[in-house]
Amino acid sequence: MSDLSVFEFDVVTVNETGERIKSDRSSKHFWTEDLGKNILLEMVSIPYGMFLMGTPETEIGWHFSQSPQHLVTIQPFFMSRYPITQAQWQAIAKCPQVNIDLNPYPANFEDNDRPVEQINWYEAVEFCARLSQKCDRIYRLPTEAEWEYACRATTITPFHFGATITTDLANYSGVNWEYQGKVCNHGAYGQGPQGEDRRETTPVGYFGVANAFGLSDLHGNVREWCADHWHNNYENAPPDGTAWLDGGDSSKRVLRGGSWNVGPIKCRSSYRVKYSAEASLYDVGFRVVCS
Repeated sequence: MSDLSVFEFDVVTVNETGERIKSDRSSKHFWTEDLGKNILLEMVSIPYGMFLMGTPETEIGWHFSQSPQHLVTIQPFFMSRYPITQAQWQAIAKCPQVNIDLNPYPANFEDNDRPVEQINWYEAVEFCARLSQKCDRIYRLPTEAEWEYACRATTITPFHFGATITTDLANYSGVNWEYQGKVCNHGAYGQGPQGEDRRETTPVGYFGVANAFGLSDLHGNVREWCADHWHNNYENAPPDGTAWLDGGDSSKRVLRGGSWNVGPIKCRSSYRVKYSAEASLYDVGFRVVCS
């Protein structure tokens, strides 16, 4: 971790209608793991901080599972700049097994630079174990608190971009879907616009923007596994940002971040959903952290 480098990126802010009102050039420290054959994993420095986790009841899309809001203290850590790509997955899947087998080619939307998907929670944990063994440092899935803290990057708005989001900034479904005469997916959030519905993943970093911590692809593309057991709300949640593994439902784990397959309301910084740890889907991937 002594060999840190610096990269530059654009941080975009939009107003309530989705118009870009600010674009700042920023920089961040990171280090790179060499996974072999010119496959690199960029790990970005996430600073110590405190934040209010969860959703105020006034936010569009609020759900009781995102409450109560509570103050959490986060220790410094490193997080992968993007979701794990298919090239990175293949490189580590070929490393010696720790606990379970891994399919090197699980993705539905095949491309080395796209996020790997169709990964269940146990496979993501196995990836972390093999990566740790290869690189001689401990990699793991982020805790739910770490994920939201890293996504927000000091913002308190529904998205790190601001009060709304557009499909020029993230890969989600930007159109209305109807089922039996009712709209079951809203392609716009608040006063923001509708947009594209790509119906597939995009290469990581495709939109050329990041949040203030230098992380990209947090509001869409693929949903991301976290370490925690599923709990129905935040009553008695840990205040120190550690994984919440007491109680709850250990067979269900937390997914964060929305995907290409959902509307913007499910891509908010605070949105959370449970999913069977043994299940996989074509919009479920993950990213890794290192303390």
